[in-house]
Amino acid sequence: MQNLMHHTVKELLKAHGLAVESAFTGFFAVNEQIPARLLDAITYSFNAGGKRLRPALVLESFAACNGAERDRDAAVKAACAIELIHTFSLVHDDLPAMDDDDLRRGKPTNHKVFGEAMAILAGDAMTTMAFELLSQVDDPAIAVRLINELSRAAGPSGMIGGQVLDIDGEGQSLSLDQLTQIHRMKTGALLVGACRLGAIAARADDKKLDALTRFSEHLGLAFQVVDDILDVTGTAEQLGKHTQKDAGHGKNTYPALLGLDESRRVADQHLAQAFEELNSFDDRGEVLRLLAKLVVERKS
Repeated sequence: MQNLMHHTVKELLKAHGLAVESAFTGFFAVNEQIPARLLDAITYSFNAGGKRLRPALVLESFAACNGAERDRDAAVKAACAIELIHTFSLVHDDLPAMDDDDLRRGKPTNHKVFGEAMAILAGDAMTTMAFELLSQVDDPAIAVRLINELSRAAGPSGMIGGQVLDIDGEGQSLSLDQLTQIHRMKTGALLVGACRLGAIAARADDKKLDALTRFSEHLGLAFQVVDDILDVTGTAEQLGKHTQKDAGHGKNTYPALLGLDESRRVADQHLAQAFEELNSFDDRGEVLRLLAKLVVERKS
């Protein structure tokens, strides 16, 4: 990668996004039996214009751990896999049985375009695609570790479990600890998984893996606090989706529990703690610092 001084964060995100999209396209090139309408539904959401934050965290964690060029293909496959899981979660979250949203990234949600049944199947397909990609990593030992990591991050003790706790908590008054646990799982688990996937692909030692785990735990909580703030203060035009829906669903949020000013302080505190965890990486952690800063300062 060229010197960081020649890139903005957005350019870095775009570069990583292109690598992921190439892996995504390559998957379909060797899987020609996929029904056209299913392919259209998958592609519609995967290429809908997301930031590609999770793939960037995979690839920059790989770089921070000084991953070798021979292992970069494993990192790219992991980056694509986690974006597939993230995209599947958005498609299913938007369904009438879940959040019942009709706008995502400024476009009609998947089920509004392709119907509920196809949206469910597209999400299911993206999940299986993610693990098929990881199974194709050349080193079987690394492939197994990557599959295990993504399974835990996305599964019942991670993202999906967090979604269940979030639904169960609707209409109830939760404590700050309970709310934090929901978001460690629902939002944070995939961000932690992203950094750990990159470190695993780079064959990092336990010290680096643990530091990136702590970094991403703070990043995940900062991300969700800011997300809650934006739902209150942002506009549909800024966010590309309807705002102020959390209160309508009876969801617990940081601003509702702490107020906006304290929520912003909490996000800044987690950002500062995330930065501290990167000290051992020196300059190799600089892009991760920039990505974390983007998470907290973003307007969409």
